[in-house]
Order: sequence, then structure tokens, then C-alpha cells
Amino acid sequence: MKLHHHDQESGFTLVELLIVMSVILILMTLAIPAMQSVIRRGNETSAIASIRMINEMEGQYNSSYPQHGFACSLTTLGGKVGSGPPTAEAAQLIPDDLASGNKAGYTFTLSGCAKTTVNNVDQYNSYVLTAVPNSVGHSGNRGFCSDENAQIRYDPKGGTNCTELLQ
Repeated sequence: MKLHHHDQESGFTLVELLIVMSVILILMTLAIPAMQSVIRRGNETSAIASIRMINEMEGQYNSSYPQHGFACSLTTLGGKVGSGPPTAEAAQLIPDDLASGNKAGYTFTLSGCAKTTVNNVDQYNSYVLTAVPNSVGHSGNRGFCSDENAQIRYDPKGGTNCTELLQ
């Protein structure tokens, strides 16, 4: 009677494990850039929506506080809701994250305000709104700009040289 002797133990060989690992790595290198592009596109869409909202709220601010004209800072448009009635300094028109200037991988800036001073009150009759990716190519590809005319333009390089009109 002959006993069958098994040379291999059950389990995976080193080569099989290496093949499986390399297949997993290949799949990951394909999936990660796709995921990043989804994130970038989401951030850009969010930035455009935020710019539209700020433009709308600037219009609302202007009609609520005509003596002040437009708001020249995001904190002026912000302010904690329920911390008392809205004021010209904290109009409570935009959420806190946007008022802080940082949202969804983008940095928002309100600047370039032209003003006239009436009865010792600065009245802003224009503004420049920009949104740039915190990390170009990672958190977003395009920079966005707008102003009191509410048209949104973009910079394909991610800066504030907005030459292209957003359709």
C-alpha cells in the first residue's frame, strides 16, 4: 500500500500573491485619477453655484441697504443667523462656510470695490468676485470671476485671468 505524499501545501504561492497584488495596483491606478476628476468637477460645480448665490445675495443686500450699495466683503454678507436681526455689517445672507471664503476646495474673494462716499457712508457701486482652486489640478482646474453684472467668466489655468464666458 503506497501513501500519497503531497509536496505542495494548500494556499497561495508567492508568485500568485504577487500577480494578485499587481492586478489590484493596476486597477487602483486606473480608478484614482477618475475619482479625482469627479471630485474636481464637483468642486467646480459647487464654486459656480456659490458665485451665483453670492451675486444674488449682493443684489438682495443692495436693495436692503441702498445707502451701502454692495457688500465689499464676504463677512458682510454672512453673519450668524439667529444672533439678532441682520445688519448692514452682518446681513446673514450667505452660509458661514462661504462667508469664511473657503468652500469645497475653492477660495472666494470679494474685492475691487469702487465706492462713493455719501454722508460719511461708503456706498459701493461695484465689486469683483473671484473663486480659485486651493490646489490647481487637485481641488479644481478652473478659476472663476464675476462682478456686479453677474456674468461668470473662467480662467482655464485656475487663476483670476478670466477670459472665457461660462455658458
